[in-house]
Amino acid sequence: MARLELMGTIAGIWTSPARKSGRMDPRERVRALADHGLEGCAHARPGGKRQVLFASNEHLAAVGVEPGRIRENFTVSGDDVQAWPVGQRVRAGNAVFEITMVCDPCERMDAIRPGLRRELEGRRGMLARVIEQGDVALGDSVELV
Repeated sequence: MARLELMGTIAGIWTSPARKSGRMDPRERVRALADHGLEGCAHARPGGKRQVLFASNEHLAAVGVEPGRIRENFTVSGDDVQAWPVGQRVRAGNAVFEITMVCDPCERMDAIRPGLRRELEGRRGMLARVIEQGDVALGDSVELV
């Protein structure tokens, strides 16, 4: 069995009801679908590298943005997701994700608040793909696999 190292906890779960809605709905639990994304999320990208976005609660607080506002799927408390290396696998609940790339802030961030794109440089979060299907709930631990 793989060694696990506790990295934080799931403090928020968010899914979008429709593409380009600008809205993320809070969830208490969600199913991560292998090589797809989150069940019921319009931003799921089957076969892609941008299936799920993890963001640090502490980074959001530092720039004065409410969790879910930058369109992340998982808000993680207690760890800096930006420090997770590309290729790292993480377990949240009983799902496994592989970190695929840094999520650079885009112009949509300035629509939330002018200047937010710049403030989020190096803090927007990390994108991942779903490796193993499973459920993730609020309060679940996030662990290195």
